[in-house]
Amino acid sequence: MIQIAYFRLTSTNSSASTLYLLIKIGASLVVMTALIEGLPDAVAIRCLARVPFYLHPKLELVSHSWRAAIQSAELFKARQEINSSEEFLCVSAFEPENLWELYDPTHDLWITLPILPSNISHFARFSVVSTAGKLFVLGGGSDAVDPLTGDQDGIFATDKVWSYDPATRAWNPRASMLVPRAMFACCVLDGKIVAAGGFTNRRKSICNAEIYDPETDVWVQLPDLHHAHNSACSGVVFGGKVHVLHKGLSTIQVLENFKQGWIAHEYSWLQGPMTVVRENLYVMSNWFIYKQEGESRRMIVSASDFRRRIGYAMIGLGDDIYIVGGVNGPDYWNCSVKVLSDVDVLTLGSERPAWRKVAPLTRCKGTILGCTQLRI
Repeated sequence: MIQIAYFRLTSTNSSASTLYLLIKIGASLVVMTALIEGLPDAVAIRCLARVPFYLHPKLELVSHSWRAAIQSAELFKARQEINSSEEFLCVSAFEPENLWELYDPTHDLWITLPILPSNISHFARFSVVSTAGKLFVLGGGSDAVDPLTGDQDGIFATDKVWSYDPATRAWNPRASMLVPRAMFACCVLDGKIVAAGGFTNRRKSICNAEIYDPETDVWVQLPDLHHAHNSACSGVVFGGKVHVLHKGLSTIQVLENFKQGWIAHEYSWLQGPMTVVRENLYVMSNWFIYKQEGESRRMIVSASDFRRRIGYAMIGLGDDIYIVGGVNGPDYWNCSVKVLSDVDVLTLGSERPAWRKVAPLTRCKGTILGCTQLRI
């Protein structure tokens, strides 16, 4: 039986501290201090923090002490301090069920995550965000029968929340939401997760809103939305405010201050998939990408190549807009349906934005169920 623990001791006479690895083999204890020979452990941690995330599994094979260091919170804190954190794209699709992949844009490769251990069959209609260096999957429903009520009316909603920790590469259950919900708006504002609207059990639309603090693992009720609507809602953080949008409605409910509550605005925003890149809002409408500038908008580039594409995700990462996965539906000339793993990227920083392809999804394909950014 081998047990590994990782800890730090601080001298009583100074602020200096030393990183130790404690290995228990049977009844024997072995203490190791040096991660890299000849270097103080604090310096060694910073050296390891510069190694790209996709190589971390290989670093863990070097020694027990390296494995403990790679999986420590201290290493990920050091990555932030020396500005070596990396931005990833997190994607889950219709196939395979409950599988997530991370896209590394620097090295143009996909990393497969462990299966999300949800017991809900055909899990979908959830929300996904990232904060505090972790991926969060919240709520959702299923087309299967509700195992608790036997409801066969379509979706049922769950209040379950899961987080994925890239340090330990494991999924963990977190505090459940106050209200079961699916097809709801979910955003991160000031490091906290805001969930609002959507549907609860038996397809009942709701106005409830709540906020989650990942540090304390606690949900707190927020003021209700002004109204519910019999359609899915989505959320976007823009200009330091949460905006909740319902499909087909021009009324947008805005949250700037947690205590103040929601304010309803009539915006003439275009309808369609939208994302934020470098504090600018972009919308795909009528097969063009527009930059929304207040009440006006400016056409950026054509997206006519995606005319047959449905069920895709549109998301910003760095200076780019990504169109991920989906399905090519039939048209007048072609009745076939093609499941896609394609990833198309629009670089906005260039003088003439143009589309390019990057590495396709390696495992996931088809309709995208969840897509967000994650900084590691």
